[in-house]
Amino acid sequence: MLEIVGLTGGWGPTTIVEHLALSIAAGETVAVVGRNGVGKTTLLELIAGRAQLRSGEIRVGGRDLRWLPIHERARAGIGYVPQQREVFRSLTVKEHLAIAARPGTWTEAAVLELFPALAARLHALGSHLSGGEQQMLAIARALVTNPTVLLMDEPSEGLAPVVVEQLVAAIRGLVGGRTLAVLLVEQRVDIALDLASRCIVMDRGSIVRDAPSSDYRSGTIDIGDMMGLGREA
Repeated sequence: MLEIVGLTGGWGPTTIVEHLALSIAAGETVAVVGRNGVGKTTLLELIAGRAQLRSGEIRVGGRDLRWLPIHERARAGIGYVPQQREVFRSLTVKEHLAIAARPGTWTEAAVLELFPALAARLHALGSHLSGGEQQMLAIARALVTNPTVLLMDEPSEGLAPVVVEQLVAAIRGLVGGRTLAVLLVEQRVDIALDLASRCIVMDRGSIVRDAPSSDYRSGTIDIGDMMGLGREA
């Protein structure tokens, strides 16, 4: 569903991701882990169209998206949950969902079933939501665009443990549907390995390991050692 070939890009004159190749099948969830600053978020921003592409190809369902603007990539099937959530402070939960909605399986009713806490806050402004509620809204807003590829950047970041548990349970139900191709950046390795069937480790803008999550969980691959690559730099 998502295929990346030779992806190189970054911000301004700075190249952060270099010659990266990755493919994700429909229904597959792939986690991206690595130390801070290795290019995980930039990878998602390049796919979404927010960072500057230098070279390479980004294909969704066989369609090349590399020169399309952000809104056209969304229409082509890219759903994006940014690290900072980017909730509109002056819009209600219901308005967020209404402006993003496109025809498909994921309706307002469907996302409220996935995130019951949002149903009770349907008419609350974005500025009045807790951090956990904002994160749920950011995911719900992406889902109602009815994407074929969902990008999620650090969904557990900055949230209380009890909220993280609720969010992980909801995301587990989401990826368990086996219809979306999901690319998940997550700093907490335990969550990444729990949610994804496959896990890639990034270092210095490239993928240094791509293996089934079971290999990391079993200890066949020492993920802690893998994430220490390049520490001398």
